Amino acid sequence: MKQIRLLTAVAVTALCCAVTFSGTVLGMQHYYHKTEQKFVRLSDLDDCIQNNYYTDFEEEALMDSMLKGYVAGLGDRYSQYLTPDEYDALMTKESGKTVGIGVTVMQNEEGYLEIISVQENSPAEKAGLQAEDVILAVSGKDVVQTGYEESIAEIKGEEGTSVELLIRRNNEEKVFSVTRETFDLMTVSSELLNEHIGYIAISNFRENTAEQFQNALEELLKQGADSLLFDVRDNGGGLLTALEQMLDPLLPEGEIATATYHGNKTEVIVKSDKQEINLPMVVLVNGNSASAAELFSASLRDFKQAKLVGTQTFGKGIMQVTTRMEDGGGLTLTVATYQTTKSECYHGVGLTPDVVVEISETDTEDVQLKAAEKLLE
Repeated sequence: MKQIRLLTAVAVTALCCAVTFSGTVLGMQHYYHKTEQKFVRLSDLDDCIQNNYYTDFEEEALMDSMLKGYVAGLGDRYSQYLTPDEYDALMTKESGKTVGIGVTVMQNEEGYLEIISVQENSPAEKAGLQAEDVILAVSGKDVVQTGYEESIAEIKGEEGTSVELLIRRNNEEKVFSVTRETFDLMTVSSELLNEHIGYIAISNFRENTAEQFQNALEELLKQGADSLLFDVRDNGGGLLTALEQMLDPLLPEGEIATATYHGNKTEVIVKSDKQEINLPMVVLVNGNSASAAELFSASLRDFKQAKLVGTQTFGKGIMQVTTRMEDGGGLTLTVATYQTTKSECYHGVGLTPDVVVEISETDTEDVQLKAAEKLLE
């Protein structure tokens, strides 16, 4: 009797293995059939173009456009194929570095470029450029005649090369030669407000943002800050790794945020240790506060550390991962939604501030900042 049961078990196991193998083979056949169909359609299209297009064209550009179009078919504004140059530029940007001269400009009423700010330790600062300088010409080309976008592109250029700028300052004109460099972007700025409020503005979350944030935080505490005001208005987000390092000293020990991937798989993406700065906190937000900036704000509020002041945030609660492809390019793909462990995902909704403060064109001061200061007082 035992022998019969054993033979039955072996037979059932063999049948299960056969069914599993058969299912695997069928699945693979289905996959390869779909892939083959894609290549057949692409091959037909390519043959038609190669044989009939009326003039010569660049194969590489055609391939890049095809790959971009394929990813665009997902209908996801955040997923995209990157050419090798675009991938390298993104990696440089995420590292917190940039190539250029280090100025922020705007187009003035005359159509020229007015320098709004000059970054510290940038090539522009070394060359002597200042805020309120007006760029009249770039490399001998008049800015108005060349156009805004083209002039900006001409200024950026490549590392190690120089650009000549005709500058107007106090009604006098002078030519400055600026050598483009790779330099650290300052994504954090800080100051002590009202002699006791530690104000920290965060423009993005890059690889070097956490270090800049920590330095700013320590300096403000040394100066006697007894409350903290974080400004993530117009912050479009960035790297979650930087976000975690910045939240760690501000929150109690535990799991702070999770991500939900394909197949409903959930994973903790932000944790905090025992060390915690226990001070009153406020976060300034607006409609351009998105992604990691929203998770930063939501985490502080959900764990009862801060109030939010400003206007409804953007509502981007999905995460992208960029992978390098074999051709040297990259694929940025949305892979998960994320949220704090205390509340629902805010994607498509945004965060509603505890104190809503709108800014109007008639305001002569930063009313949102004043409201945040008042809340901390």
